[in-house]
Amino acid sequence: MDKMSLQPQSVFKCFAQVNQIPRPSKKEEKMIDFLLDFGQKLGLDTRRDETGNVIIRKPATPGMEDRQTIVLQSHMDMVCEKNRDVEFDFSKDAIQTYIDGEWMKAKGTTLGADDGIGVAMEMAILEATDIQHGPLECVFTRDEETGLTGAEGMKSDFMTGRLMVNLDSEDEGQIFVSCAGGCRTLAQFDYTEEPLPAGFFTFTLAIKGLTGGHSGDDINKKRANANKLLARFLYLCHKKYDLRLIDIQAGGLHNAIPREAWCMCAVPMKDKESIAADWNIFQADVEEEYSVTEKTMVFTLESEEAGTVAIEKDCAQRLIKALQAVDNGVFAVCQDLDLVETSSNLASIHKVPETKTIDVNSSQRSSIYSARVNMANTFAAVFELAGARVDIGEGYPGWKMNPNSKILAIAVEQYKKLFGKDPIVLGIHAGLECGLFSEKFPGMDMISMGPTLRGVHSPDEKLLIPTVQMVWDHLLAILENAPKAL
Repeated sequence: MDKMSLQPQSVFKCFAQVNQIPRPSKKEEKMIDFLLDFGQKLGLDTRRDETGNVIIRKPATPGMEDRQTIVLQSHMDMVCEKNRDVEFDFSKDAIQTYIDGEWMKAKGTTLGADDGIGVAMEMAILEATDIQHGPLECVFTRDEETGLTGAEGMKSDFMTGRLMVNLDSEDEGQIFVSCAGGCRTLAQFDYTEEPLPAGFFTFTLAIKGLTGGHSGDDINKKRANANKLLARFLYLCHKKYDLRLIDIQAGGLHNAIPREAWCMCAVPMKDKESIAADWNIFQADVEEEYSVTEKTMVFTLESEEAGTVAIEKDCAQRLIKALQAVDNGVFAVCQDLDLVETSSNLASIHKVPETKTIDVNSSQRSSIYSARVNMANTFAAVFELAGARVDIGEGYPGWKMNPNSKILAIAVEQYKKLFGKDPIVLGIHAGLECGLFSEKFPGMDMISMGPTLRGVHSPDEKLLIPTVQMVWDHLLAILENAPKAL
């Protein structure tokens, strides 16, 4: 398969255009301008709200004027992750895609199919002249990945339709009808530095090459968290040696399972060989623990020039103990569904010289609000006991299933007609903007769907090409069978 044979051509043409445009979360101005220009050149009603969300309205095709308006919605921003050895500037460089069998991938970076492929489908529908549909509102939100601030800032009169297809899901054949709510939690340690005693061996520890993934959708897949692995080893060492922590830079985005973690430490010179041996033993143990999910882990220990200062020892020990103690991963599963209910992700640990703080970021998710609050409080309590300041963000709401959903009934019926089997109807343990829409637009009847993606929020992100055609056909069938207006 090559790029010239990709189907549907109109969708992949639009996806290629989208991937030419830098669109990091909170820095989507170029994408906003592109979408405004795109809609205006088609002669369609195109608007931007104060937050930066874009809506493009397309009238019904002849004979479909009596149908209810359907909202198609996707987010314009993307997670910007790259491998450490890749030179790439997400603020100006175009995503470089390639075909590997039935998969589309990017060269060392996130692909941007989350949710660029949803954007591309909307664009292709807006451009099309041979598709039957009622009135459409194509909505493109900004900053979904780092706070849902586009959906949060949307006014209640921005959309008029009350049937929505969200195009931000990642498994063809699955129709999502509910999602988890979530929040971010920040713990901060104030630190001072003290002289490093003479005769200490300075070295760096690094863990990289982990699978990573989405901190919600992939949290139950038994993948290693690089931050927790590094914390485990530091805890073992601080119990055994006079360990001094000099620097720590671990993890990245709050909504990604950390793939890499790094720190600089020092121990007395007499323990140099012992700690190297311990590191090798630890590596072997971890490789055995994660022999199925982590095939490409890399552990390195490298000597450095002798350090002169380290984080004050008491602060470093309190940090290490808290990192060892804090929950990470699945905390509870739903009582009535085979679905994660509550989880927490230890996302990043960064020494910040400018503020003289060590910042520990995490995210908590749950389909039950009280359980999410409890999970965030559990994180907070651990770090408060360790002497850190903790701030729990307001978070975003979940989305409850509508048992009488009209759009779901149409989607299920059309899927069975197209593919001769039932789709899977379920909830997702991840944040979707549908949660906010359910609050801002009471009575909004929603589903979420999309082609199959794997490795999202990491440079391993890939799109299963044949599923794009399947989702496209399904989406057009839903539009063609939109219910009549009341």
